[in-house]
Amino acid sequence: MAPVFDSVTLPGLIDKILVAGLVYGCTLILRKEAALRILAILTVLIAAEFGSRQLGLTATASFFHLLLASAPVILAIIFQSDIKRALFSFWKRHKSGESENLDVTTTVDELSKGLHELAERRIGALIVIIRQMSIDHLVQVGTEIDAKVTSELLNSIFLPYSPIHDGAVIIQREKITSAGCILPLSQNPDIAKSFGTRHRAALGISEQTDVLVLVVSEETGKISIVHEGKITYDADPAEIRRLSRKAIEGRRAPRVTATPEH
Repeated sequence: MAPVFDSVTLPGLIDKILVAGLVYGCTLILRKEAALRILAILTVLIAAEFGSRQLGLTATASFFHLLLASAPVILAIIFQSDIKRALFSFWKRHKSGESENLDVTTTVDELSKGLHELAERRIGALIVIIRQMSIDHLVQVGTEIDAKVTSELLNSIFLPYSPIHDGAVIIQREKITSAGCILPLSQNPDIAKSFGTRHRAALGISEQTDVLVLVVSEETGKISIVHEGKITYDADPAEIRRLSRKAIEGRRAPRVTATPEH
């Protein structure tokens, strides 16, 4: 019987090395955030398969062909959060009867005043502002409220003696819809160990939806902005007002650049 390596040619060896490198590269990509562009990936795969076939790299071409055949399933898994976000956004934009005139300025004023008072007294707070996506499937609702946002109501909810002070307050448009809600905690292993349950819950819900989350730390009295899995610690009051207004109006906010805890 002829030795196995007798049939190995230099192009075939290069072909197999390329496949091994591509598999390794794909594993690195899959570990990253779902922020890759679907169109770019498909274009690269198509071009790579065509180029491989033209160069006679059979194994490499077969590998790219397999990826293209599996692309719908692979991309649906990788981009599941983005796909859900796009579908909810489409549904919201085409939903009829959304012509309400909201008193956003008053709501933002009351929210800012409440946050400032809570921060001054170092009372911990967790406030979620729903923008477009529903969070019903992720949140364990505590107490339904359906009341206008006022600083007095926020203070009474988060008082340490309140039975619902540990949970999150949910704001949709100009109303507090519920309080004492339990949010999913972030599973990101890179989160600073100094962050407590409130910050981890804020990151957890923001990683899966487009909400804006405001957190008051009871240890430091600092206010954090959390959006898209990023956190800005000790946020500027003007920035809090600006992003809160956008969120209450249902508009998408620009990406938040994470800042470390001081």
